[in-house]
Amino acid sequence: MYAITGVTGHVGGAAAQELLAMGEAVRAVVRDPAKGRDWPQAEVADLGDRAALAAALHGCRGAFVMLPTDLVSDDPDAYHRGLAASIAGAVADSGVPHVVMLSSVGAELAEGTGPIRWLHHLENLLRETGTVLTAIRSPHFQEKVETVLDAATGAGVYPVFGESADEPTCMVATRDIGKVVARVLTEPPASSEVVDLDGHSYTERQVAEELAAVLGKTLQVVTIPQPGWVGTMVDAGLPRPIAHELAGLYEAEQRHLLAPRGDRTITCPTELGETLRHVMKTIS
Repeated sequence: MYAITGVTGHVGGAAAQELLAMGEAVRAVVRDPAKGRDWPQAEVADLGDRAALAAALHGCRGAFVMLPTDLVSDDPDAYHRGLAASIAGAVADSGVPHVVMLSSVGAELAEGTGPIRWLHHLENLLRETGTVLTAIRSPHFQEKVETVLDAATGAGVYPVFGESADEPTCMVATRDIGKVVARVLTEPPASSEVVDLDGHSYTERQVAEELAAVLGKTLQVVTIPQPGWVGTMVDAGLPRPIAHELAGLYEAEQRHLLAPRGDRTITCPTELGETLRHVMKTIS
């Protein structure tokens, strides 16, 4: 039995479906009891409820955990560190022998990476529990285009938070990440490890061109210089605290601080065009 958190999201859902396709038993960990009806076995637990989460993980051969980003918290740092402590505490209490965690490139850095530093914190807390930890450090998700779809479909604009739209960046499909999670869960390592994900690289301009082709319309690429990052995000509806956090992430990228430094690398094969077509089919 494998416990999977985030089954209603991209990565957790893909991991659970892959495990089921492999003939494995899955325990879906959900916050909303109604969401549990979609799975053969489910446990209701909020990630912030240490006791409930520990009960959901208990007796499982392995578990997949992630640290969701709260976009509305007044104190994002305190909130996410508290959530990380709850998750790690539940892992320790449950005695689950192997945990796969969705992390990020750059998670070896304690500061200067915006929200990634919370993943650094969770990685370290999980290592202290005694479980065998596989930290899967992902680069950009190809599905990140979902965050700009309103601007693209409405104003015909593809915004880029940076000085250039022509610098290639590795981007992977969440479906591929889910498959990696399933594979690592069923083939656990002897000791804790960090797995880097690799894949195809694209510039933001190329992403805009691919998205434009899928939408059947022309998109204008607009680069937003650093002084305008926070204001642009606030104008778009994000609370100022999380806008500052995301600006820290964009700055880390611009300074080339985020690089793969794991123990081994797994390559994700899906190309961006396939992912974009899947995204548009899903929301249409």
